[in-house]
Amino acid sequence: MRVRVLGSAAGGGFPQWNCRCPTCEAARAGVEARPRTQSSIAIRGAEGPWLLANASPDLPQQLEGLAAEPTAGVRAAPVAGVLLTDAEIDHTAGLLLLRESSTPIPVYGSEPVRRALTDGYPVLRILEGYSGARWRTLDPGDSLALEGTSLEVESFAAGGDAPRYLAGTGADVEAAGLVFRDTVTGGVLTYVPGLARLDDDVRRRMAESDVVLVDGTFWRDDELALLGISDRTARQMGHVPLSGAGGSLEVLGALARPRVVLVHINNTNPILLERSPERDAVRRAGLEVAADGLALEL
Repeated sequence: MRVRVLGSAAGGGFPQWNCRCPTCEAARAGVEARPRTQSSIAIRGAEGPWLLANASPDLPQQLEGLAAEPTAGVRAAPVAGVLLTDAEIDHTAGLLLLRESSTPIPVYGSEPVRRALTDGYPVLRILEGYSGARWRTLDPGDSLALEGTSLEVESFAAGGDAPRYLAGTGADVEAAGLVFRDTVTGGVLTYVPGLARLDDDVRRRMAESDVVLVDGTFWRDDELALLGISDRTARQMGHVPLSGAGGSLEVLGALARPRVVLVHINNTNPILLERSPERDAVRRAGLEVAADGLALEL
């Protein structure tokens, strides 16, 4: 199984276009911080083509490094489908950028995500006038073999609230994590860019994985409030913070088997600064901070 981190930042990317926080300014100055695009990965089994997990607004530049099959034609897409962990704009806007596909795009996600992308943020309706999308329901608890590949995928509930564009509608759109298993090599990857809870089920799945790509959005629960950006906490936004009591750094650092890599990192998070105390704490816990282009093989 091969995996490439296409984008390692949270929504807005890094630096974020309208943000003057210390980490964004460091990235602009080229001081101890590398720019990053918005969260997405590409995954390929020992057999079969590349697939996307989430489709970010930065998708065109992210796909430049992936090659389509040489016999697939002049306008061949380098990816054969998209698996969605949620209905957030930064994870789904890239679907619109795939509209020039010559065939309907296979898209996997939960039924609440499908409804959100049909009625709330009508990406799927828009695509009907272009390439179209071939929807395959993948609810938490479901598992299926990915057609034309050696990969099996299982979805599990990761908690969190519905996207803000659904506020007031009563919609229940929980984020999911995805466990990929390669039936040829036996490799197991867990991808969960939005993690609102670290219950026993989530911990078990991570502990049984070879590699875990996991939510590293915020360092502190009150990170945005300290910068005067928002009064919403990390947990209120559906993300377990890395530090503090019950933070994910403590739990993830205790996992014995997997290689743990932090993804979906918000532009305000000081772990983006390569020589910061917070980055040192991540290293001491045995974890890694993803950068765009990180390639893994398992």
